[in-house]
Amino acid sequence: MNPFSWLGRKIIDWLIHEGGPSGVPQCDFERLGFEIRPCDVLLVEGRARVSEVIKTITQSQWTHSALYLGRLHDIEDESLREHVSWLYDGDPSDQLIIEPLLGEGTVISPLKKYAGEHVRICRPAGLSPTDAGRVLAFAAKHLGHAYDVRQLLDLARFLLPYGVIPRRWRSSLFEHNIGMPTRTVCSTMIASAFSSVQFPILPVIHREKNGTIKLYKRNTRLYVPRDFDTSPYFEIIKYPLLGLNDLAVYRQLPWDTEGVVCNGENECFIPGENGMIPVPVGEAAVDKGQAETDAPLTAVETAKGSSATR
Repeated sequence: MNPFSWLGRKIIDWLIHEGGPSGVPQCDFERLGFEIRPCDVLLVEGRARVSEVIKTITQSQWTHSALYLGRLHDIEDESLREHVSWLYDGDPSDQLIIEPLLGEGTVISPLKKYAGEHVRICRPAGLSPTDAGRVLAFAAKHLGHAYDVRQLLDLARFLLPYGVIPRRWRSSLFEHNIGMPTRTVCSTMIASAFSSVQFPILPVIHREKNGTIKLYKRNTRLYVPRDFDTSPYFEIIKYPLLGLNDLAVYRQLPWDTEGVVCNGENECFIPGENGMIPVPVGEAAVDKGQAETDAPLTAVETAKGSSATR
């Protein structure tokens, strides 16, 4: 290994070194794993040193994005399924994602590697099953491609409000190469996959002189993980660790506690041993003086007393 390659490897190892866990995760990962669908974009708040750099560049907590592939038996395209199974030697029942990683390139990883991390699902709204298959196939073609470190550096120079070198000068962000690039970063690869089927993320929108709207594809090299979070064309799916939907909020509704049963709005009664005792409720109860402060008993209490004396 030549000295430059050795130094580059050392720098990458330093950048991808992860800090300790950031405490209790905010996400119910078990439920996320149950609900996630193929072509969902998984956003991750990373803990590596390079993640802190990306947070500074993008002004966002999301530092990494991955494309959910599904389990092997979920992949309908036979050639794609064979290609993935050839590259992934883990458990066939694993839920899989495609992701470009610094130091590794574009690889297949198990979804469970992000258990315990702060993650979020961005779901492409209205994406057809046919186009979903094309998006996954496009992403799979990038498997094995190296990570584009230069693009990450150029993106930092482009987004940060300072710099000695002009933004466009010798920048890989504005090169227009023919054919498929052999290097990529996470958001660029995923954005290119959706762009290949005309699915919008953050398109450039122009209104023509005649009033019609025309969409233009945005340079996919300028996309960052937060763009999937802010895109109006992706649904944001959250599964918090303490989800309010799991706390039986319906039990806090102002239910009657006196045992009144109603056939309709003004037809309510108390079930008793000797039959049904009609009781006024709502406005009817107020009209009958139920709400008066000098009333000794409520209508319900009176009805219960009548039932007891029979």
